[in-house]
Amino acid sequence: MAKIGIIGGSGLDNPDILKSAIDIHVDTPYGKPTSPLRIGKINDVDVVLIARHGREHIIPPTQVNYRANIQALKDQGCSHILATTACGSLREEIDRGDLVILDQFIDFTRLRKISFFEEFAPGDMKHTPMADPYSEKLRKILIETAKELNLKHHEAGTVVTIEGPRFSTRAESNMFRIWGADVINMSIAPETILANEAGIPYAAVAMSTDYDCWKEDEAPVTWEEILEIFGKNVDSVIALLTNAISKIK
Repeated sequence: MAKIGIIGGSGLDNPDILKSAIDIHVDTPYGKPTSPLRIGKINDVDVVLIARHGREHIIPPTQVNYRANIQALKDQGCSHILATTACGSLREEIDRGDLVILDQFIDFTRLRKISFFEEFAPGDMKHTPMADPYSEKLRKILIETAKELNLKHHEAGTVVTIEGPRFSTRAESNMFRIWGADVINMSIAPETILANEAGIPYAAVAMSTDYDCWKEDEAPVTWEEILEIFGKNVDSVIALLTNAISKIK
């Protein structure tokens, strides 16, 4: 039976969605995860939820203990991980509220712990393949479910993850577009890397909340705008995940 780890979790801890839920506090060799683990069932599937930035959203992106979060889900026996994230759009065609089923990332972070391998045993060097970092099986399930629910979505997209918590300059935003990035956020790449190192299939749904700052006919993004758009569209993310979970074997 699948056991699904969910990172992000905004709205998914609603007691009407998460059945028989309990909170547990755990530790890992990398410290404590960013929130207690909320364990329960969605559509009769065992799930473990972690709030990436804490339940009060007080942990900035650079300070998230990504290693502890992934290790905690692995220790709980999670067979798959689904993640949700808000993102900025770097493409005209990715509108506010659109969902993007990510298939590639560019890691533009510089200050984070992004590997479990701090040293190699003699003759046992660990270099994890990352050509296709997102589980194609999970991506197909998410795409199929988005179609069934008639959600506006994009079947692929490259996310660039920046350090934050500041937003990009216009020069950076345009550079990321030239690089081929489709959306931008501050959390997904390190998480993806660590899930791959841990050997857990991982997929992420990004919701576009704004156009970053490359689009000069619009005002630069603000945090208040992100919260407003996310709040208006979070039900789409919840519907996508709750329906997709039942299909994961």
